[in-house]
Amino acid sequence: MEKARMASIEKGVGEVLVSREEIDEAVARIGKAVTEDFQGEDLVVIGILKGAVAFMADLMQAIDLPLEIDFMAVSSYGTSTTSTGEVRILKDLECTVEGRSVLIVEDIIDTGITLSYLSKVMESRGAKRVSIAALLTKPARRERAVQVDYVGYEVEDKFVVGYGIDYAEKYRNLPYVGALKPSEYEK
Repeated sequence: MEKARMASIEKGVGEVLVSREEIDEAVARIGKAVTEDFQGEDLVVIGILKGAVAFMADLMQAIDLPLEIDFMAVSSYGTSTTSTGEVRILKDLECTVEGRSVLIVEDIIDTGITLSYLSKVMESRGAKRVSIAALLTKPARRERAVQVDYVGYEVEDKFVVGYGIDYAEKYRNLPYVGALKPSEYEK
């Protein structure tokens, strides 16, 4: 039954871009770097919902430091596949970032609009330091300059899904990152 369910989900994926093994390697590499870079700091790790959940869950286990976690939900896409350019906070933090080191965890950095905005928000709230970790970056689509401190992989300008990343709230549960077949989103 499990194979049949996964086959049904995977039928829309044209190719695997980042395998589960490559994801595990990136998580370990980034976790080690964060552990080294944030020694002795009061660290809060902020996951951007919903896409970063899988990456953040694995990454926080790879960070060998005391840390607090929290989540934000933001949108710059609405129901479209392209950014509107306007960022809206849909769910805000419950913790304070004032005087603390912040690591924003994102699934993919595309236009850079959301992360540029969130970095400024954290700074305006008095964060001591703001860093960004992303599983994927897609520089070909960048509209705003954003400093990404930790990157798993750079990917081509393809519509990616899996490992938390969705299309129309589907495909998040794939254990890898794949490119969606154009026929799936050009309907």
